[in-house]
Amino acid sequence: MEKGFIQLYTGNGKGKSSAAFGMALRAAMAGKKVYIAQFVKDMKYSETKIAEVLDSITIHQVGKGCFFDREVNEEDQKAAREGLQKCREALNSGAWDLVILDEVTIALYYKLFSTDDLLDILDDKAEHTEVILTGRYAPQELIDRADLVTDMVEVKHYYTQGVLSRPGFDC
Repeated sequence: MEKGFIQLYTGNGKGKSSAAFGMALRAAMAGKKVYIAQFVKDMKYSETKIAEVLDSITIHQVGKGCFFDREVNEEDQKAAREGLQKCREALNSGAWDLVILDEVTIALYYKLFSTDDLLDILDDKAEHTEVILTGRYAPQELIDRADLVTDMVEVKHYYTQGVLSRPGFDC
């Protein structure tokens, strides 16, 4: 049985979740089972439809959605902690070859749970399970713990020219 690594896709550039979903598709096409938890997304983004097509991919939106325009509340924290518990179960079970915690570092940044809480579930993961963590603002402790870290850097983005998210390409 191969060792599963911990990958972290962070930074202010576009493509962190896209890279993780690309890896999910690659894993599924290789016969692997994939579990994806989305921490701050509660809408049906285009990529979530993949679970309707491929039985080997399961997606759970475990948070209460975006809260960037309001204060984080106890309900947000409770939902995120419950989501983290689902991730712990997925990681420990050995049933999943790849577990993706999408936007988990945003949950950390907004203090929905602690970095130590996340590190604890990573320490207890099944040996063969590969993990991908995504989101901006990754804390140094998580960078240190990961086996692979990619820092997505925004060099240029059409959003700054007023182009909003486009279904199929950005959401």
